[in-house]
Amino acid sequence: MRLCFASNNAHKLDEIRPLLPASLELLSLADIGCHEELPETQDNLEGNARQKAEYVRQHYGMACFADDTGLEVTALGGAPGVYSARYAGPQRLAEDNVAKLLQELAGQPDRSARFRTVVALAGADGTMHEFAGEVAGRITEDQRGTGGFGYDPVFAPTEGDGRTFAEMSGTEKNRISHRARAVAGLVAFLNEA
Repeated sequence: MRLCFASNNAHKLDEIRPLLPASLELLSLADIGCHEELPETQDNLEGNARQKAEYVRQHYGMACFADDTGLEVTALGGAPGVYSARYAGPQRLAEDNVAKLLQELAGQPDRSARFRTVVALAGADGTMHEFAGEVAGRITEDQRGTGGFGYDPVFAPTEGDGRTFAEMSGTEKNRISHRARAVAGLVAFLNEA
């Protein structure tokens, strides 16, 4: 079975590939010749994931899944949320986003947060299915670790041992991450189909 993942983010592709069955041929946007920026104009994760998956199905005629992930920080009223990738501006630089987050939380005693991922699967038959995953944690005072991407250097999951996602190996992160949990729902659905 061939399935497109609506991303050219090498980090996401590397994170998701080992979670999928070996029988599934995973294609990136580049693999199907899609080089345009996918639309993300919805005001929630679910809408953005559906919008991206549907765009690929309509324009490239193949089954596709897309994800949208947000970091929701309690002290910031759930921000950056759906705007996590462009929290510090349209340039979408992780370093800028992390710096802004740490600045906004300076002196804040409540550093609780959660990562949420929604995966939308647009089937070739026109169906749409959603799968969600989340992990609770806290925002650290400073950046730690060199692995992962995005907010990983400042997010320490509650279920862990105090290390940030960036201090964990990819395998360790995939045992508890929000994205791995959402993808597990996708895989269970594909295995039943």
